[in-house]
Amino acid sequence: VQLAESGGGLVQSGGSLRLSCAASGFTFSRYAMTWYRQAPGKEREFVAGINSSGDRTNYADSVKGRFTISRDNAKNTVALQMNSLKPEDTAVYYCKTTIPGRSSYWGQGTQVTVPS
Repeated sequence: VQLAESGGGLVQSGGSLRLSCAASGFTFSRYAMTWYRQAPGKEREFVAGINSSGDRTNYADSVKGRFTISRDNAKNTVALQMNSLKPEDTAVYYCKTTIPGRSSYWGQGTQVTVPS
């Protein structure tokens, strides 16, 4: 299983970024996908999740109305569209999947920086 995030960067407050996670090594369309983030000195926290078919999503309260998770099962990718970014969104963003009976898998992360 491999997960590879991309799309991070430096963006001004109020700006937008679109993160992408490319998945391989498993049957992507069968499993839910989630985005987490970890800010300096803080624990990793849940950001957004999407079910296997893409018709159900859920979000942390801190990002509701600003972030949108989506997936393309034909391309084995999951995206996180982030709008109205704030300095408190600064973190390393990770995608994750859990395969029952096996393990949870994480990508290497992509840095998002929103200067205050």
